[in-house]
Amino acid sequence: MSTGISANRLEILQIADAVAREKSIEKEIVIEAMEHALQKAARSRYGAEHDIRAIIDPKTGEMTLERVMTVVDESVLDPETRPFNPSTDIMLNVAQKTDPQAFVGKTYEEMLPPIEFGRVAAQTAKQVINHEVREAERERQYGEYKDRVGEIINGVVKRVEFYNVIVDLGRAEGVIRKSESIPRENLRVGDRTRAYIYDVRRETKGPQIFLSRAKPEFMARLFAQEVPEVYEGVIEIKAAARDPGSRAKIAVLSHDSSIDPVGACVGMRGARVQAVVGELQGEKIDIIPWSSDPATFIVNSLQPAEVSKVVLDPEEARVEVVVAEPQLSLAIGRRGQNVRLASQLTGWSIDILTEAEESERRQKEFATRSELFIKALEVDEMFAQLLASEGFESVEEIAYVDQGDLASIEGLNEEIAEELQARAQEYLDKQAAELEAKRIGLGVQDDLKAVPGLTPHMLVALGEKGVKTLEEFAGYTGDDLRGWFETKNGERVREPGVLESFQLSQEQADGLILNARIAAGWIDAPPEPEQTETAGDVDELSSVFPDRG
Repeated sequence: MSTGISANRLEILQIADAVAREKSIEKEIVIEAMEHALQKAARSRYGAEHDIRAIIDPKTGEMTLERVMTVVDESVLDPETRPFNPSTDIMLNVAQKTDPQAFVGKTYEEMLPPIEFGRVAAQTAKQVINHEVREAERERQYGEYKDRVGEIINGVVKRVEFYNVIVDLGRAEGVIRKSESIPRENLRVGDRTRAYIYDVRRETKGPQIFLSRAKPEFMARLFAQEVPEVYEGVIEIKAAARDPGSRAKIAVLSHDSSIDPVGACVGMRGARVQAVVGELQGEKIDIIPWSSDPATFIVNSLQPAEVSKVVLDPEEARVEVVVAEPQLSLAIGRRGQNVRLASQLTGWSIDILTEAEESERRQKEFATRSELFIKALEVDEMFAQLLASEGFESVEEIAYVDQGDLASIEGLNEEIAEELQARAQEYLDKQAAELEAKRIGLGVQDDLKAVPGLTPHMLVALGEKGVKTLEEFAGYTGDDLRGWFETKNGERVREPGVLESFQLSQEQADGLILNARIAAGWIDAPPEPEQTETAGDVDELSSVFPDRG
């Protein structure tokens, strides 16, 4: 570049043109970089304390150097932050002696003679130009690709470094990290490839364009390219899950009742889906109809397995799926692949049981409830089983259910119902006394007992977990009570809560913590809601008489 600095006017413009085309940046940016290089060289020649500016005419290539002096007012200068500089400043009263029109901020330019560049100055100028052109190129790359996140892009493999594939995108480079590549796919230098842009970041070494061939979004974008209905929005891809290079599931929904979303994605003789499978190195793809009903969607997601029964737990986002024995291995899949992908696709944690396992569990629960009723109510086995078969799960339900409902059960009457409730209440009172004694023995304090919503069983459970004071309990969160999930070594692990066995909802757990914090004086109790009747009367009057306040 040293030849360029000392070149004639025409060569200056030709060099700027060539660099701008090569780096895909504006010619004005290159000329501006040359001006900065000239300024730096001139300041090293005349002194860095001077305000020297270089100007290159973009039409003629003519270069000029100017020394700029600025009019200042001594009264507004701060000696510490902005002291007077005689090399760049002229006092207002001095300037007005030769120029009566002078004012603060006015500048005077003095032409300087052109300078000859030595070897060191030329090298410095070259570094300045290269640096500014490189920064402009990086900014151009970032501006161009930051808005392309979510697109599929074509490129050529440039090199492979430590299992990371560097892809030449034409006007920039992207990287496919090992974790974002398809396992067992061997990309070599010179191979053409397609990838999904999932992130573009500014970094000190320039913008980093991160590509992926393993993300579910890559597969979804490939379907948009192969299936016109997806591209046009007639068919919507609602969710996708992948085990890259092995198997994938994709949920589709048609906004046109006359179009079958699964058939459209499969294509004539499977042509469309096979095009995607070929790009994904033979990855098997299950195309599933999406449903707004979670149970139906979960059943669909477990295809090709057939599901007998689904039990949802919306609070925990968990679902229990029951399948026939021959369908168990199909539902779980090789190394749990099918159920894992179905869980990722639906967002629900899926537990799979056989019909025999579910029947055994239900029989065990039935026997446990029957034994509880035999012990608590002092009734025979047949009577206890009758209560369990009617859906009663606890002694509390029997004690507080409407007596008429209990008497209406076949084989019972009002007298028996009254006796059953008396025995249930007696059992609960006895149990409450035992729990109270246990609470005191564990050292659980009375102020914790006074928190609304905490039952005697909960207080004992807290004491056994070492939570004995109101302050300790108020410092907990809802998740501390219910339990939570953590990812350890790539596995989702359940961490138990101190009251997990009580199966509290998130709202119930948060409510207990709120009550404890109010009782501890940490926060104020929320204001009582206003009476709705009065508000309703005002609203009704306002609608009839809009002029009334």
